[in-house]
This record gives sequence, C-alpha cells and structure tokens, in this order.
Amino acid sequence: MATVQQWSGLEARALRQALRMSVRAFAGHLGVAVATVSKWERLGAGTQPRPDTQAILDTALARSDASVHLRFETLLSETGRPADAGGLAASPRMWDYESWTDDLERTVAALSRQDFPFASHLLHRWLARWKPGELDDKGLYLFARSTALLGDLQRDQGIIFGPLSARRSYAGARSIFTQLDIPRRVAQLDLSLAVVAEMSSELDAAAHHYETLAVDDRLSGRDRARARLWVGTALSKHGHHDYALRVMTAAIREFDQLGEAEDWSVAHQKLALAHRGAGELTKALQLIDIARTTAATDAPMQRVRLETAYGHILLSDPATANDGLIVLDHAADAATKYGLVHQLRSIEDIRQTATKERA
Repeated sequence: MATVQQWSGLEARALRQALRMSVRAFAGHLGVAVATVSKWERLGAGTQPRPDTQAILDTALARSDASVHLRFETLLSETGRPADAGGLAASPRMWDYESWTDDLERTVAALSRQDFPFASHLLHRWLARWKPGELDDKGLYLFARSTALLGDLQRDQGIIFGPLSARRSYAGARSIFTQLDIPRRVAQLDLSLAVVAEMSSELDAAAHHYETLAVDDRLSGRDRARARLWVGTALSKHGHHDYALRVMTAAIREFDQLGEAEDWSVAHQKLALAHRGAGELTKALQLIDIARTTAATDAPMQRVRLETAYGHILLSDPATANDGLIVLDHAADAATKYGLVHQLRSIEDIRQTATKERA
C-alpha cells in the first residue's frame, strides 16, 4: 500500500480524485474547511498541510481500500514532474521508486525474450520522466540501471554507433555509477563497452580491455570468467587461434567450478567457432553439438547464435556446405522475426565470405 512521507497539495488532490469525491465532500471526509482543500487544489506541490492535517491525510489514505490506493498511485505517476502554480516540481515518491524497480525487473525479462518494444516502453517511461540532476542517489541508481539496460537493448538490436547507441548509453550509465562510487557497476559497464568494441571490429582494443577485466577484483567471479572467454573470442577473430583456445578452455573450467551452466554452454559454442577458425572442423562439430544439447536457455537470441555458429561450421566443409546454408537460412528467419540486426549482419557476412571462398 502507498504511503506519503510529506503531503503537499499535489498528493492531497490525488487522494481526493482517487476517492472520487468533490472538494466539499473531501473536506467533510477529512474534517477540514472547504477553503483549505481549495488552497491545496490551487497551489499543488507549492503548499504543505499543517502537521496535524498531515496525520489526518495519512489516516484517510491508510483506511482506503486497495482500489483507492491503486488509483492514487496511478494519478501521481501520471503527473510526471510538471511545474505547479508555485513554480515547484514534484519529486519522485517512494512508490515511484518501487514501481521503477519492478519495471527494471520486467525489462530484464523482456530483454531475455527479445521483446524489444515492451522493454523500450518500460525504460523510456522512466528515463523520460526525470533528468539525473533532479534525482537523489536512489533515483540516480535507478536511472543508471535503466540507461545500462537501454544499452543492452540497443546492443542486441545492433545499434552500436551514434548518439542513440549502446556505446553512448553504456558511457552515460558508467558516468553515473562513477559519481555514485559503485565500483562493481562501473566495471560491469567497462565490460559492456569492451563487448561493443568487439562488435565494432575493434578487436585489439577489445582483447586488451577483456584481459584487464579478467583479473579485475571489482567484478564477480562469473564476470571475470566471461571476460576471459571474450579475450579468446576477440583473439580468435584476429587469427590468434592457439592462445585463444587455451584462454577459452580455461574460462570453461571456471564456469564449471562456478556452476554456471548457461555460461558453460555458451563457452562451448564460442570454443567451437575458435576451432573452426583454426581449421579443426571435427573438434568444432563436437563442441557445437555439446553447446546445442546443453543450452540452458531457449531465448531467441541464444537460439540464433547457436544456429549461426552451427551453420558457419557446416559451411566450412564442402561436404556439408548445403546443410550449412539451410541452417543459416533458418537462423536468419528467426533473427528477422525478433529484430536481431547484428545477428543478421553476421549471417550475411558468413554467406558472403563462403561465396568468395568458393569462387
């Protein structure tokens, strides 16, 4: 149920509307003068009831049923931060932060399903409501988390360059977490920025960042293992197969020790591609089969990545090349359905490379 730390005319008006009472009826309900309620209505957030009236409003809200509480919270959430007649702005309330936190959890779930429109809606409803300079530390934390998740959304959509890109969002979130002095979040954003660098084909820079983060105590053991794995992916793409294979195998052992089944499976997929790059197709097929049979998630993004890797390996052998093209076609269809632009680009690059090699 909603509570109010400090009532102003804004909350009082929202309670009256939630109770569906007229100004006169609301005044009678509270036992105050009609002129007092009219003053609240006129001045909004620019006026605060006396302490004894604050207690009366607390009691009126506490005795209201759930439907009134829901209408009350909804009415306040719809006000955003408009300037009132007194020139003051409404600040985020406790239930704003609770709703914001709930929406971030829903955003994470939506991103795992690649439901980008819903995730975008949830994030922008809060990012558009306040500016960082208007928020306290709790609000800044939620703003930074929202901005980081926006970066994840943009990254998954393949939007990695420009002013409205994953790189820009990650940098913005990193700046706020630095201001709040939360080293773990700053390091996580450094890891995300390294991923964007790799996606941008800045392989040397990405590998260097991953190597630094793989031994960074600000990160959890899982994140450090991920950084180690991604060192291998960047090196493998750059043709440094031997060292890449050793680093990625070490990451797999770490995921096994940590009990991270999903990361363990993903690591086998990436190791399979590294073996393909080294020309070891039999080993690559063995590893991609492990990844496909142990995948710990059925999320569209991971399905597309798995099938893209599988098709890439099949396409590398003339005896299975036609099967590889069929698998890549299916992966491209799924990527198109879910708006996975970066994956579509990867699939097209694989096809073009294969065509050139055959010519």
